[in-house]
Amino acid sequence: MTATPRPDSRPVPPGLHFIATPIGTARDITLRALDILAGADALAAEDTRSLRHLMEIHGVPLGGRPLLAYHDHNGAQMRPRILQMLAEGRSVAYASEAGTPLVADPGYQLARAAIAAGHPVHAAPGPSAVLAALTVAGLPTDRFLFAGFPPPSGNARRTWLAELSDVPATLVMYESPKRIGRLLTDLAETAGEDREAAVCRELTKRFEEIRRGTLKDLAAAFADQPVKGEIVLVVDRPRPRAADPAAVGAALADALTRMGVKQAAAEVAERFGLPRRAVYQMALDMEGRE
Repeated sequence: MTATPRPDSRPVPPGLHFIATPIGTARDITLRALDILAGADALAAEDTRSLRHLMEIHGVPLGGRPLLAYHDHNGAQMRPRILQMLAEGRSVAYASEAGTPLVADPGYQLARAAIAAGHPVHAAPGPSAVLAALTVAGLPTDRFLFAGFPPPSGNARRTWLAELSDVPATLVMYESPKRIGRLLTDLAETAGEDREAAVCRELTKRFEEIRRGTLKDLAAAFADQPVKGEIVLVVDRPRPRAADPAAVGAALADALTRMGVKQAAAEVAERFGLPRRAVYQMALDMEGRE
């Protein structure tokens, strides 16, 4: 196996550097991320043990540099210390436990505080469970919404699912393996049994699994199946509802009183999700009958 190139240990520019770290396979880290880890004045991490292990795998020495734990439970106490380092003109690299910082991971408040204080904030992009799942799900990617983790139960969960069901975009969400079966059942009830979806489990890892199908079929498949590992659920956008011809005709007639044929057809086609050419022909027929 080809060895990983040695990271560049040249100094990293002052500022806060967010680093995406592998979600499974250690070799998914980017060369730029390794350079920053090797050259930053100080390091911060959601899990310092995970970052130490990743650096050991890739031959990046910590040396005498500070390695600070920064997570949701100690952020208020640690932010002033990190901001002081930035104020001194030092470079600080921050890594979440896995994936891209700020995407369902700590770092948001740190980024906000650094920006508010006028410090440079940079990103070293790389691994992302959201983008990996979209890549392999086989569902539309031109417009998507990352919804994060659903509420675990109760009215908050029902409201959350109802609000998402009509969003005109592919949905991406995280869920606990203990609750994925219930989530699929709830989505089948609120969003529609025939909606296509993909359950992406353990992405980039040895036991990676992608299960595709309708929400109904996936809910049945995962109803009594014990599941382990990290899960990303991708759900197709709502299918267009069949437009009522009478409603389309009335809307087009109204639009023609306010604008030309082409503009009226475009407005109505977008409103009802219909092909523009078909609505344009309807508009021409209406104009011809008058």
